[in-house]
Amino acid sequence: MPRQPKKIPAFFYQTANGTEPVRDWLLTLNANDRRTIGIDIATVEYGWPVGMPTCRSLGDGLWEVRSSLASRREARVIFAMLDERMALLHGFIKKSQKTPKSDLDLALKRLKELRS
Repeated sequence: MPRQPKKIPAFFYQTANGTEPVRDWLLTLNANDRRTIGIDIATVEYGWPVGMPTCRSLGDGLWEVRSSLASRREARVIFAMLDERMALLHGFIKKSQKTPKSDLDLALKRLKELRS
């Protein structure tokens, strides 16, 4: 049976010098954590719109993919929808209940770059 097409394919935000911060961050994680986050991103790609517990709106056009890792940590990948694609803007390990303003500001800055 053929695999269904992605509803919203993901792509990594790329800086002016060609680096991809989210991909680079993912590569710092162990293979199990990367796999878990990848499965959660794929859940959003194939099933959009997806709600809690996998995905949540952060406002201002930002969304987060929520991943509970086997290492008992919580990971987040902040993304935005651009031209029917999922722009992966920022990834981090949560250390507090609320998403830090600095993480939101960085994702918004990257989103503005993509829109300009």
